[in-house]
Amino acid sequence: MSIVSNDGLFKQKSLFFTSLGCSKNLVDSQVMLGHLKLDGFTIAQQPEDAEVIIVNTCSFVEAAKRESIDTVLDLAEFKIDGKCQALVISGCMAQRYHGELESEMPEIDMFIGTGEYHKIVPLLKALDEGKLDKKSFVEIPRYIHTEFDPRLNTSPGYMAWLKISEGCNRNCTFCIIPTLRGKLRSRTVDSLVAEAKNLASQGVRELNLISQDFSDYGVDLAGGGKQEGKNPMIYELLSELEKVEGVDWIRVFYFYPDDLTEDVMELMARSTKITKYLDMPIQHFADGVLRRMNRRATGELIHSKIARLREHVPNIVLRTSVIVGFPGETEEDFQAMLEGVKAARFNHLGVFKYSDEEGTPAVRLSGKVPEEVIEARFEALYEAQKEIARELNQEYVGKVIDVLVEGAHEETDLLLQGRHAGQAPDIDGKVIINDGMAKAGEIVKVEITEVLDYDLVGRIVDIQ
Repeated sequence: MSIVSNDGLFKQKSLFFTSLGCSKNLVDSQVMLGHLKLDGFTIAQQPEDAEVIIVNTCSFVEAAKRESIDTVLDLAEFKIDGKCQALVISGCMAQRYHGELESEMPEIDMFIGTGEYHKIVPLLKALDEGKLDKKSFVEIPRYIHTEFDPRLNTSPGYMAWLKISEGCNRNCTFCIIPTLRGKLRSRTVDSLVAEAKNLASQGVRELNLISQDFSDYGVDLAGGGKQEGKNPMIYELLSELEKVEGVDWIRVFYFYPDDLTEDVMELMARSTKITKYLDMPIQHFADGVLRRMNRRATGELIHSKIARLREHVPNIVLRTSVIVGFPGETEEDFQAMLEGVKAARFNHLGVFKYSDEEGTPAVRLSGKVPEEVIEARFEALYEAQKEIARELNQEYVGKVIDVLVEGAHEETDLLLQGRHAGQAPDIDGKVIINDGMAKAGEIVKVEITEVLDYDLVGRIVDIQ
């Protein structure tokens, strides 16, 4: 059965693309855009002008699923009121729900899974020529792009996300990611360095290293994993990326505490390019909850790793994420987490409210925490962290720090905004510049004069 006629759908090859969810999903989108651009597609600024509309979706938590569905429904209107000839859904929601969505949302013309996004051009060509006999192209994810894949960096030109691996082997009981993204697939050090050099040649000064699990990077490659208490492949990757000319900041995300080794800490301490910033997901401090989550760490190990990190890197900025209200979490467990957060004094903390996620083992766990209790615990953590962040930010007052300028402030052209090395794109606070001029992408010296809850305020004193 042919879904379309042989007349050809795409006369102008115009494309509107929306990427939802995490930065890892954004990299997939940028690779798709790279392939599409090479095939002659042009990007339409408005969906009503596009013959092809692609939504790269997220379905990690319930809110992300709702956002994905709402976005698809909104854009589906342009099949009636615009030029849209093909509505394509890719990413995690396509991977997870393509079967039921085919029947529930007939307006979608194609579903592409998380391991098939590199096939976007031949699949669209087949759709255009009426040669498809099915809508869903979803397999067990095994693909990860390399430096040879075209990529259109849609992030601000001075920064980029560098995906070092795909998939995850941890199998935490609350997480659907291994099902959606497959088992761990690491890129080689040479591949990553080659892509980093290419990005640097385009003007990228800040590389943000992302994956599902940085600490497992390379365990599927020869020579990967911990050896005699060291992590030689992670050490090699960071050391080689340091050598890339033009890159000033290298930021590490999602390094789990159980695999953080002394050699990597020492490298971070002495490096002039690896930012003194680490995203270290912990999820909890209570040992009983960590066991039910199928985490490898204990509360004691987490505290000890933080202590060792701060011995090696005294001014390190730490980000983490925790889950409140996990099944079986008692009041005693919650107090252990609250006290752990207060003791650890993270600069940045993401607090997630537990909700059952179909397809995960946690759904079957007993001891579900009532929503009102989860909400109260969330508020208590939020207030505690707000005070910690404000106190830690006060330490910047009077200091002169390097700030990467992002451009005009979101709310007024009278101010500039940027980030210091301890602030990651999109998720952390900002540095608001109220005196001085600089261009987006410049790194400038800023004297901090004031602290807001999560943002800093300062004036430019010098341009590098």
